[in-house]
Amino acid sequence: MSTFNNVPEQAEAKALLGAALKEGTAHAYLFHGPPGVGKRALAIEFAAELLGEHERVGRRSHPDLYVLEPLGDQIRIDAIRELRRDLHMRPFEADRRIYLIFGANLMNDEAADALLKDLEEPPPYAVIVLVADDVGPLAETIRSRCQPVPFRRLSERAIRAMVEERAPGLSENQAAALARVAGGRLDRVERLLDPAAVERRSKLIELARAVYRDPDFVPGQAATALVEAAGERAKEARAAAEVELERMDLSEREAEQRLRRAARGAEREELLLALEELAAWYRDLIAVAAGAERAAIHVDHLAELREDATDDRAAGAERAAELVRETWRLLEELQLQAPLAFEALFVQLRRAFAGSLVAA
Repeated sequence: MSTFNNVPEQAEAKALLGAALKEGTAHAYLFHGPPGVGKRALAIEFAAELLGEHERVGRRSHPDLYVLEPLGDQIRIDAIRELRRDLHMRPFEADRRIYLIFGANLMNDEAADALLKDLEEPPPYAVIVLVADDVGPLAETIRSRCQPVPFRRLSERAIRAMVEERAPGLSENQAAALARVAGGRLDRVERLLDPAAVERRSKLIELARAVYRDPDFVPGQAATALVEAAGERAKEARAAAEVELERMDLSEREAEQRLRRAARGAEREELLLALEELAAWYRDLIAVAAGAERAAIHVDHLAELREDATDDRAAGAERAAELVRETWRLLEELQLQAPLAFEALFVQLRRAFAGSLVAA
């Protein structure tokens, strides 16, 4: 029996799935938790165990595996109707059929209502796995018909182990900093280690410092720099998705929708990550000013933090961190225009440090 070793930690999820493999499966599962913590990988491994075929499941070429992902920003009723037609076909090779629905929280109301009918009375050979970053949008009627499988953010130790495995040449402080910036998410590790991401992070820290060090700081230019960096990340994601889609038999329309979604998702995630790191930088100023360097996230930039962490800046940093967190919340929950939101943020940050502006 697999112990799901390809996914670190997640002991509760692994125990639930291990019991299912041993004692018998439910008809439907809901994998839920933060993005980038192993839900997708564990869903694939679970399907491979149920079908007894790891290689073809990994390639998504097993005839008894059905994978549904959002096209664009939603899963619409047409996609669920197609899944339901397939759901009532008997297995081709195995003794069951496995249905993986990634991004299940993106089902619109019509799609969710259509799926509910088969969650209530599924064929005996079907196992449906919904994978969701957020259960809030899912109706209680959907959630109540699935066995919940919770996922947590990974520990700093687990993330650091991956950083050190992928980049053994990093210093201890560099590895620790990247593990902390990743915030318990595996998907961020690869991005943070990418040379382009390293350069983006370096420029972001320069902007964070320029807010209170550069007498000629221009909020609009800082906002443009961050938005353009996110745009570059979107291009990288689109290019990577193009390579992946070459192995899939999709219509031109479906392929283009997936490419757009990959680009938009990467751009948005890059903006949110930039905000998280800005907030972390200003929290670090407070920690270092208070003599709590061990609590700092940016331990690979302690020299700069020690130079910058004056008492008057620490007072401004507390307000600055609050402003950044509020912008993160608004960007996460609302459809903000990023250039305007970031320019407004940098104007406010500049004001927060108004009493401590000194030329470098």
